[in-house]
Amino acid sequence: MGNKILVVDDMEINREMLREILEDSYEVEEAENGRRALELIKDHHNELAVVLLDLIMPEVNGFAVLEVMKSQGWIEKIPVLVISGEGSLDAERRCFEYGVSDFVRKPFDDVLVKRRVQNIANLFQYQNQLEEKVEKQTGIVKKQYQLLQHQAEQLKKSNANIIDILGTVVESRNLESGEHINRVKLYTGLLAQQMQKDYPEYTLTNDQVELITSASALHDVGKIAIPDHILLKPAKLTDEEFEYMKSHTTRGCELLYNIKGVWSEEYSRISYEICRHHHERYDGRGYPDGLKGEEIPISAQLVSIADVYDALVNERVYKSAFTKDEAFHMIVTGECGVFSPKLLECFRKVRKAFEELSGQ
Repeated sequence: MGNKILVVDDMEINREMLREILEDSYEVEEAENGRRALELIKDHHNELAVVLLDLIMPEVNGFAVLEVMKSQGWIEKIPVLVISGEGSLDAERRCFEYGVSDFVRKPFDDVLVKRRVQNIANLFQYQNQLEEKVEKQTGIVKKQYQLLQHQAEQLKKSNANIIDILGTVVESRNLESGEHINRVKLYTGLLAQQMQKDYPEYTLTNDQVELITSASALHDVGKIAIPDHILLKPAKLTDEEFEYMKSHTTRGCELLYNIKGVWSEEYSRISYEICRHHHERYDGRGYPDGLKGEEIPISAQLVSIADVYDALVNERVYKSAFTKDEAFHMIVTGECGVFSPKLLECFRKVRKAFEELSGQ
């Protein structure tokens, strides 16, 4: 992947604005329609860091460009940021189904677009580098299993780096996410340690506790794919918007699945469990799969209470903060959904530590 940006828009003024925003950091190519865009992508796909794509254009529109990029496998290597005045949910859903990395509605904010481009380019660059590295090492790994043992510590660091990068991307999308992620990690660690001590039947090892704590940072990674007008809405979501918001669980899993080859199987599994199932509830009334009881992985159960507690005691754009006492009683009485009795017992024991960490 190179340092070149392709701006595709039939309006010259839009191309000029985007060029001015990005040309201090990238080499900017321009295409006035989808036909020209596909020619440039074909000739320069190994050099492109990001494609900024409009949807409504003459000759060949943005959806047609996405169709070709998907069929050619380019969209797996070249991230696409759609910037369009076509802001309907159907259009956004269709774009994400093609595999676009993000969607920005016109008129756009200069700083926001630049930050999105930087985040997307950095993430894809790191992912592609790791994929190339793994591809080169695959043959050696199959023949020399012992080599994996010597590389275990380095792999562990790579796992942590991936989590940090993905967590940073989430933080850039949602102003509250940075501190929320850090607090959820701390809460999850406390609960996991207490669960390990009190309930040995879960066979949690020290390494697993550490892994679950680290991977908890990815519980909301799917929000990368949620449009701003839903993610940052300063009011209660409509039923349709809430259903779309709920899809962050499965969208996050799709992202993790796409990079599963660059980290360990256990990291991949635990991260996937947490991302998909942290909104499941013990009575089966959660989402996305309606898992019940111990069908819910213990990793996701631990993160679920940590996530709910932090959401309750902190102010959000759509609600005021609850007191620590209110939050505790709302959780143990089932007002926020039903949790495992064993997990609630652990929660009672670490209540004071939670309250100290909350800073409220």
